[in-house]
Amino acid sequence: MSKVGQREKRTQQRVVKLFQNTLDYTYLGDWHDGERNSPIEPELLRSFISKNQKHTPVIVNRAIAELQKVAGNQSKTLYDLNKDVYGLLRYGIPLKEDAGDIKKTVHLIDWDNPEANDFAIAEEVTVKGESTKRPDVVLYVNGIAIAILELKRSTISVSEGIRQNLDNQKSIFIKPFFATIQLVMAGNDTEGLRYGTIETPEKYFLTWKERGESDTSLDRHLALLCDKMRILEIIHDFIVFDRGIKKLPRHHQYFGVRAAQESVRRREGGIIWHSQGSGKSLTMIWLAKWIRENVPDSRVLVITDRDELDKQIEKVFTGVSETIYRTKSGRDLVEKLNAPTPFLLCSLIHKFGRNEEPDYDSYLEELINSLPKDFKAKGDIYVLVDECHRTQSGKLHKAMTTLLPHAMLIGFTGTPLLRKDKQKSIEVFGPYIDTYKFDEAVADKVVLDLRYEARKIDQHITSPAKIDQWFEAKTKGLTDFAKTELKKRWGTLNKVLSSQDRLSKIVGEIMFDMATKDRLQNGRGNAMLVSGSIYQACKYYELFINNGFTKCAIVTSYKPTKNDIKGESTGEEELTERLRQYEIYNKMLGGKDPDVFEDEVKKKFTDEPAQMKLLIVVDKLLTGFDAPPATYLYIDKKMQDHGLFQAICRVNRLDGEDKEYGYVIDYKDLFKSLERSINDYTSEAFDDYDPDDVKGLLNDRLEKARERLDNALESIKILCEPVVPPYETKNYLDYFCGDNLGDENQVEENEQKRVTLYKLTSSLIRAYAEIANEMTEVGYSAKQTEEIIADVKHYETVRAEVKLASGDYIDLKAYEPAMRHLIDAYVGAGDGEVISAFDDLTLVEMIVKSGVGAIDNLPKGIRKDKQAVAETIENNVRKLIVDEKPTNPKYYERMSVLLDEVIKARRAEVLSYEEYLRKICELAKRAKNPESAGTYPSSLDSPAKRALYDNLDNDAGLALAVHEEVMATRKADWRDNLIKEREVKAAINRHVTDEENAEKIFKVVKKQYEY
Repeated sequence: MSKVGQREKRTQQRVVKLFQNTLDYTYLGDWHDGERNSPIEPELLRSFISKNQKHTPVIVNRAIAELQKVAGNQSKTLYDLNKDVYGLLRYGIPLKEDAGDIKKTVHLIDWDNPEANDFAIAEEVTVKGESTKRPDVVLYVNGIAIAILELKRSTISVSEGIRQNLDNQKSIFIKPFFATIQLVMAGNDTEGLRYGTIETPEKYFLTWKERGESDTSLDRHLALLCDKMRILEIIHDFIVFDRGIKKLPRHHQYFGVRAAQESVRRREGGIIWHSQGSGKSLTMIWLAKWIRENVPDSRVLVITDRDELDKQIEKVFTGVSETIYRTKSGRDLVEKLNAPTPFLLCSLIHKFGRNEEPDYDSYLEELINSLPKDFKAKGDIYVLVDECHRTQSGKLHKAMTTLLPHAMLIGFTGTPLLRKDKQKSIEVFGPYIDTYKFDEAVADKVVLDLRYEARKIDQHITSPAKIDQWFEAKTKGLTDFAKTELKKRWGTLNKVLSSQDRLSKIVGEIMFDMATKDRLQNGRGNAMLVSGSIYQACKYYELFINNGFTKCAIVTSYKPTKNDIKGESTGEEELTERLRQYEIYNKMLGGKDPDVFEDEVKKKFTDEPAQMKLLIVVDKLLTGFDAPPATYLYIDKKMQDHGLFQAICRVNRLDGEDKEYGYVIDYKDLFKSLERSINDYTSEAFDDYDPDDVKGLLNDRLEKARERLDNALESIKILCEPVVPPYETKNYLDYFCGDNLGDENQVEENEQKRVTLYKLTSSLIRAYAEIANEMTEVGYSAKQTEEIIADVKHYETVRAEVKLASGDYIDLKAYEPAMRHLIDAYVGAGDGEVISAFDDLTLVEMIVKSGVGAIDNLPKGIRKDKQAVAETIENNVRKLIVDEKPTNPKYYERMSVLLDEVIKARRAEVLSYEEYLRKICELAKRAKNPESAGTYPSSLDSPAKRALYDNLDNDAGLALAVHEEVMATRKADWRDNLIKEREVKAAINRHVTDEENAEKIFKVVKKQYEY
C-alpha cells in the first residue's frame, strides 16, 4: 500500500505511539464519545497531589477547587485567564485548612523532579463549548491539559491546523478549554511541526530546529519539544506575558539561554551574538530571571550606552512584570549597588558633551569619584552588557572591575565582531557563548533576506570655461595662496557645482520608485535615505519638496539655534551652507521643538507609512532600539563596519505578508559592485569581518529576482500539472473545485489546492512585477519575455475564475494584500476585458443588484460555457447559505432544499437555460434578502424579528414577545460575557420553556446584529 498522502488518522496513531513508547506518556484513551468542558481532570490531579505531597484531603480538594474556579472565570479575556492559571501552575496555591493555620503551598506540578509528574496523552478529546470541538491530541500533566496538537494529512498545509487551533480559542467554540494550555501545536508529515501558544497569530508560529534521531521531521521535533524535562523547562523558564502577548522562545533563544546558564555555573563570562531582529531583549530577560531564581544572593545589572536602549530595556523588563531600576547617574548606580536591593538595575554609559559615542573615560572618572570609602557592592553581581561590540576599548571592563571586582560579564550583540576587535572582546568578556548568524535567521524567517542594487549617477561639467570665470569673479581680491586654500577646502569645483544635479537625479530616481515599487506605491512600505551630511540632507529635503513630494522629513541630531548662524552673513546673495541648513531645517520644523517633531515623524513613519514615506537621515535612526523598520534603504554616504551592518538591517524586519525582502540601494558603490563584476558584496565594505560571520548578508537584486520568477513559474506549473487538457476554464474548475460545483463537500475538499493556487499566483505576479521593466537586463530574450507575460496573465485569469466559481471571491482577500496595483500595472486583462468587474461585491450581490445581467460580468472563460455559469452561480449561492445559516437556521435550510431542487431540475434538463437562470437568480435574491420572499407579517419589520419568526414555528406573537424581552434585557457588550449572556437566556426562557429549543433560539439571537 502506498504511504504517500497519509491521512491524518494514520499520522495521529503513529504520533500517539511515539508519546507512549518513546516519551513514556500514559495513554488515557480515545475520548471522542465523551464530552468535556474543562481542561482539568480532577481525579488525576488529586491522585498526583496525594501521592507526592503531604496535604490533608481538605487542602487537596480546596486546591483543585481553586484551580477550577480560576480556570473557569469566563468573564476574563483568554490572555488574562491563561495568565492567572499560569501563576498557579508555576508557583502553586497557598492555602489554610483552618483560619489560624499557617498557609501551605499546594504544588500542581513538581518542577524540580519532572519524572515525579504524571504525563499523559488523550486523542479525539471531545470538548463541549458554544460549539463542540474535538482536538486531535491533548497532552496532560497531572490531569491538567498543557498542550494541544492538531494533525493534518501530508497533502494539507499545517496552516490549516494552526487556523483550526485559533478558531477553537474563540468564545463561540471552546475558549474555556485553553485556560490551562501552554503550547499550541500543528503538524503534518511534509512540513513538520509548528508551535505557538494561546492567541499566537499564524505568521508567528515557530519551527523548532535541533538534531534528533527520528527520520520524520514531525516525530523528531515532537520528541525533542515534548520530552518531559524539556516541556516543563520551557513552561517554567521560557514563557513571558509581555504587555498583552504571551510568548514562547525560538530555538536559538532557548539554546542561547541554556548555554549562558552553563557559563554562569562555571563563572565564565562570554558573548552572545544573535543576529539583529532575533529577540535579543527576551533572551536577556529569560537569562536574568533564571539567574535570580537559581543563583543565591544574585543581582543583575544591565549596561547600555545609548539613552534609547536604556529606556527600551526598562520598558521590556517592565512589560513582563519584572521590576527594574533605571539609574539616573554614576553616583546613583554606586548608591544602589552599595545597598542590597534592587535585584535588577540598568545603567547608561553617558555621552558627555555633543559626542555621539560613549565617553568611557568620563564615565569611569564619575564612578570612581562617586565611590564612598566603605563601598562594597552587595550581592553576587552579573553584568549584562548590551551592544557589546561598541565596547572594544576595554575601558568598560576597567570600570566594571574597579566598581565590581568579582562581577561576571556577559556581552550581547546583534552584529558580528570585527576581526581586529575579537581578541580584545574575548579578553573583556570571554569567548562566544552562543551565535545565531544572519543566514540562520533568514532561513528561520526571523528576519528577511536583503536584495542589493548599486546605482551610478554620471556627472560631467558642461562648460569648464564658465566655471573658471565664475570662480575668478567670486574670488576677486584674494591672493593666489588664498584661492588655492579655498579650492582645497571644497575639493574640486567640478564636485561642488555638479552635486546639485547629482542630488536631483537621485531624488528623481527615488520618486520614480515611490510611484512604481509595490510596497512604496501602495502605502504599506517606507524608505530611508542615508545622507553624507546634515547640509546634504537639507538639500535633499528641499529638492523633494520642490518636486511636490511632501511625505518626507529629516531626522538628525541637529537642533537649529541662532548661535549656528552667528558670523555667517557675507552680504552675498548666495547663502552659506550653515545659513541654508538653518533656514531649511527651521522651515521643516514649522516652529515645533526638534524632539517633538522627531517623535511625531517616527510615529507616522512606523504607523502611517502612506503619510510619511521617506526619512532622510545621517547617523540617527540607523542603530539601536529606536530605529524604525523600513522596506527600502538608499545609501548616499560612505559607511563601513558596524555602522553599515546595522544600517542595512533596518530593512530586514518582518512587516506583513507583502513584505518579502528588504532592499538596499547603494549610490556610493560601497561594495565595489560597479567597479568589478563580482557578487560577493562582503568582500569590500565588510572586509574587516571574518567572512563566515557575514556570509550571505546581501544578494544581487536582479540575479535573485530572476531566480525567484523562474521558481514561481515552475511552482505554479507543477501545481496545475494534473489539470487535464485542453486547459480551458472548465478543466481548471473541475480540478480546483471538483467536477460537481453544487456539492459543497467537493468544494471544501479542494480548498487547500485553491489556497495554494491563490498564494502561488500572488507570488508569481510579485516576482514578475519586480523586474517587469528589466527583463532584458536579467537575461530573458524577447520571446521568453512574451511567454512569461502570457503565463502570468493566464494564471491570474485562472485564479480569478476559480475564486468566482468556488465562492472564494472576497473571502480570501487576506492572501493577496496590495495585489490590485500589481495586477493593474503589470498584468492587465486578456483581450481587452477586465478580469473581474465585481470590485468589493460577491457574485450573489451582483445578481441581487442586476439580475441575470450579472452574468455579463463573469470572466469570458466562464461566460462562454453554460454549465460553468450554472455551477458558478450555484456554488456562490450555496456558500451564502452555509455562511448565513447560523443567523436563521430554518430559513436557510429551506433555501438549501430549494437550491437542491433547482440543481436537480437543471441536470435533468427539464428547464430551459433561460428559465433556469431566472429561477436561480430569484433564489439568489431570496437567499441574500429573506424579506424579499414576501411571506412575513408586516409586524416583522427587521431581520432579527423575521429570524425569530422562522425558528419559532412561524408564531409572530411569540417572535415579537421574545424580541421585546431581549431588547429590554440585553446590556452593552453582552456577547461572551457569562453573566450578561445568562440574563439574555433567562429572558428567552420566560417565553420558550423547552430547554433545547431555548438554547437554539439563544444562538439565533446571538447572531443578530440588531441585538
